[in-house]
Amino acid sequence: MSNLPPLVVITGASSGIGQALAEHYARAGWRLALIVRKEAETKAWLSASGASANSYQIHLADVADIEGMLAVGKAIVAAQGVPDVVIANAGISVGMDTAVRADLDVMARTLATNNIGMAATFHPFVEGMLARKSGTLVGVASVAGIRGLPGHGAYCSSKAAAISYCESLRGELRGSGVKVVTLLPGYVDTPLTRGNRYPMPFLLQPGEFARRAAQAIARQSSYSVIPWQMGLVAKLLRVLPNAWFDKVFAGRPRKRRQGE
Repeated sequence: MSNLPPLVVITGASSGIGQALAEHYARAGWRLALIVRKEAETKAWLSASGASANSYQIHLADVADIEGMLAVGKAIVAAQGVPDVVIANAGISVGMDTAVRADLDVMARTLATNNIGMAATFHPFVEGMLARKSGTLVGVASVAGIRGLPGHGAYCSSKAAAISYCESLRGELRGSGVKVVTLLPGYVDTPLTRGNRYPMPFLLQPGEFARRAAQAIARQSSYSVIPWQMGLVAKLLRVLPNAWFDKVFAGRPRKRRQGE
């Protein structure tokens, strides 16, 4: 049996939710494998946090680059072993208008990052986890995946797909010892949300979100909305008749499109 601390892999750890999760696990004594696109920003917060240099490794990759992610996954297993927890957190959120040609490219990029990127994050570690008969794969979706919001076509559809993908994967791995956790954040105060032009009820600070998320991961909750109040709101919106739903969101400010 290894005496090494447990290992968590986190994508998108240079800022926001990913950074907060990495900080939380670092304080808890875990080893970190951080997959990022912004190395300087990641090194800066790691240095400020006082994390010891031998407790983490940084890997540069774009999660939408499948071959690149496979190479990074192999490097992590070779250097640090099969992880105990893998958190597919990396994602992008940009508004879109289907009538605008350039926004079709925005949607393609969003789906490549938020969906293909999630599967590419998990893939390199599944075989090792199955052989060990333990491990947790964590997909970070969003309450925005529960109903489609005007101007959010790319983001909402990508997060709905993330929820369904994790549900499918959970069924495939049932009985193997490998668990799948789906996290649905509500509003968290991060660079991703600060440009929003609409109210954000039950807004959480990143550190508080990370604390609650880590608890859900430790419980191996299959589906967890954070904060729970947003889960109630989402359920109400889900059962709201379409005509009422459309009326409620008529005229609501839309997510900023690329360049706005």
